[in-house]
Amino acid sequence: MNIQGKIIAVDFDGTIVEDAYPGIGKPRLFAFETLKRLQNDGHRLILWTYRHGKRLEEAVNFCKDNGIDFYAVNKSFPEETFKGDVSRKINADLFIDDRNIGGILGWGEIYQMLTNQTPQQSKPKKKGWFKF
Repeated sequence: MNIQGKIIAVDFDGTIVEDAYPGIGKPRLFAFETLKRLQNDGHRLILWTYRHGKRLEEAVNFCKDNGIDFYAVNKSFPEETFKGDVSRKINADLFIDDRNIGGILGWGEIYQMLTNQTPQQSKPKKKGWFKF
């Protein structure tokens, strides 16, 4: 599935970070690196999450602190507004969510599936390991 310039909706808890709701879990391995690469490849990323209010603001700020600024948050377009009787369903070409049938793949696998390319990402350094 090689995609070009798509709108990709991404869940937060359990997908970008480990599920620790209402807190914020640790980032999942290669999540932010992959999201940055997808943005650099020309895709629009939408944060699509159950969070709202203060908890949503915390998630958005956490992502910004890790280099991801979403095109929109919980809506299809940044300028979109909702009335009380309007559905929150958003328009996206793809959805990445840990609640998929079969669960969430690793972020390297997600990138490879979307682009037919193997990401060139270095492995994280393990604390307490020394190179001799």
